[in-house]
Amino acid sequence: MITHDDVRRIALGLPGVEERPSYGGRPSWRSGNRMFTWIRDDPEALVVWVASEDDKEALLAADADVFFTTSHYDGHPIVLVRLEHVDLDEASELIIDSWRVRAPSRLVKVWDAAHD
Repeated sequence: MITHDDVRRIALGLPGVEERPSYGGRPSWRSGNRMFTWIRDDPEALVVWVASEDDKEALLAADADVFFTTSHYDGHPIVLVRLEHVDLDEASELIIDSWRVRAPSRLVKVWDAAHD
């Protein structure tokens, strides 16, 4: 299980990221004005972007205990992740991948150069 503090630490460790309150004051992390992850409630879950609808469907099919969606996200490459069912390594990968999808390409290049 990951915590809000785990999500915060991972997200703020990425270039150009800031935390801002989102819907209902819930924490969200953005690269510029583009949100790339947040923690929603009812039910509480980490929300992340994926590269495509196909990637979304693959995650949903791979592990329904971890990944889910709601009709609100139909037609969007966004997946909901149950915090109580995801470990730190997988959450890190999901958050970083979501940031990569939404961040400016210049920041992704900086990240890639530092992590090759």
